[in-house]
Amino acid sequence: MHGLDLFTQISLVVVLGAVIAGIMRALKQPLIIGHIITGILAGPTLFNFIHDEKGFEFLSTFGVALLLFVVGLELSVKIISRLSKVVFTTTLTQVGMVTIAGAIAARLLHFGRLESVIIGLCLAMSSTIIIVTLLHDKRETMRLYAQIAIGVLLLQDIVATLGKIVLSAKAEGGSLLTLGLLIGRGVLVILILYFVSKYVLPKLVKLMQSSKELLFMFSLAWALGIATLFAKIGFSVEVGALFAGVSMAGLPASREISSRLRPLRDFFIIIFLVTLGHTLVPGQLKDLIVPALVFSTVVFIIKPLVVLITLGVMGYTKRASFKTAVALSQISEFSLVFVVACVHGNFARPEVQAVIGLTALITFAGSAYLMKYDDELYTKLEKHLRLFERKVTKLEQKGALQNYSVVLFGYRKGGAEFIRTFRAMKKRFVVVDYDPDAVELIERQHVNFLYGDATDVELIEELNLDKSKLVVSTISDFATNEFLASWLKANNPGAVFVASADTAYHAAHLYSEGAAYVMMPHFIGSEKISTFIKRTGFKKSEFNKFREKHLHYLETHYSEEPA
Repeated sequence: MHGLDLFTQISLVVVLGAVIAGIMRALKQPLIIGHIITGILAGPTLFNFIHDEKGFEFLSTFGVALLLFVVGLELSVKIISRLSKVVFTTTLTQVGMVTIAGAIAARLLHFGRLESVIIGLCLAMSSTIIIVTLLHDKRETMRLYAQIAIGVLLLQDIVATLGKIVLSAKAEGGSLLTLGLLIGRGVLVILILYFVSKYVLPKLVKLMQSSKELLFMFSLAWALGIATLFAKIGFSVEVGALFAGVSMAGLPASREISSRLRPLRDFFIIIFLVTLGHTLVPGQLKDLIVPALVFSTVVFIIKPLVVLITLGVMGYTKRASFKTAVALSQISEFSLVFVVACVHGNFARPEVQAVIGLTALITFAGSAYLMKYDDELYTKLEKHLRLFERKVTKLEQKGALQNYSVVLFGYRKGGAEFIRTFRAMKKRFVVVDYDPDAVELIERQHVNFLYGDATDVELIEELNLDKSKLVVSTISDFATNEFLASWLKANNPGAVFVASADTAYHAAHLYSEGAAYVMMPHFIGSEKISTFIKRTGFKKSEFNKFREKHLHYLETHYSEEPA
């Protein structure tokens, strides 16, 4: 396999990864584990596909930056501020206690004092990539426990970055003044970023929204540009990408940007996990397995216990506390970066890097299974978890995209009438629209809205459309309405779906797909149908007379598909 160019190496790894992923899916195992196994198999121990390690590391860095940018896009400033107390308390308590526990364990295994502290810090950090990827797979990123976990990860990443800066300053013989200047530059850049994101970025993004391709290129340029800027001033690319995402999180287009970047992100994250598996095969496994198992025990037991106790004391439910604790039960990719910096700075021996690498492999795999089956684990352990719950708890709050009984797609053509009707009925509803001008009008009315494409499957799933009672589409695009009709027919057949159509053929087809009623310009519009909804509610049977009358009209006046 020697002499292979980078393209061939990637091709072989992707083919192998697809085979392993198929096997993992057939066995109903987490795909993340499959990607790490692919890296191990592609390494020198078996197939030896990977020779250009720097090329793979570059692609991995690109993937991590994209992942953290997408994470930042979903971190609402309001959510961060609302959860700031629990995030700061949990992070500081967990990092402090786990660092101490890890350092004690390392000292008992005869590591040096400084090495023990470094190991403790590595064990205290949790993996943004593993957690966020699994949360997306479970479609639970908007749950309370997920928001707490992501907030903790954000603060941990900042702590890890500061730790790396301190090590770099010490390694270069820098003083506290040098460290202060580095932090000062970081604060200055964040303040400038805040000003730009508040007063300049919204106008730029609004100009770009006229073209999906232009919006995609601009958002990618913003993510990589800000990540590079942070790297140049002494922080990491990862933290820069995260702040780039957060700066765009409040924009109406953030969900659309996130949706378009996900396929690109997913490919590079797979490369990251494969590269991780390739590097996590220590040469002297027998000498490292015992300390790696001890450190993994600290991560799997001590870290979750600290999180459980902290959240319980703060008044969160045992379910929210347990699921947050499970989500944080692994070490971080930053731990690997941090320990490499320590070895290069002669603060730790290469053996420390190897044992942290093996611990990462064990905890990544273990946490993937723990998060996959966290609900089943909670059911089994619920009676024992009462110890960690106060009598008065904070009820677990659903995310912003939870339990809308009514969803309205499109605003321009009759949407205002439906909004008045839903408000009069005192129903909880949300409006989804892609038109930036329409979104601006909706926002002025203080209505819950989402900027996104009605055919975005992830958006549909996050909306919990399978639980909605009424879905209305004022969008005239036939393909969009056909998609919504077929999705509801398969996932929520009991919902009332009111669609729009411009032609009789399209209307008839939507009826065949299960639409309760189809609005047409020359027959019955949004005003009359909204009045009907207000009078009869969401009972699908009540729509039958309208449906039958309309079908008879279509059969009488139109019998063929338009040319």
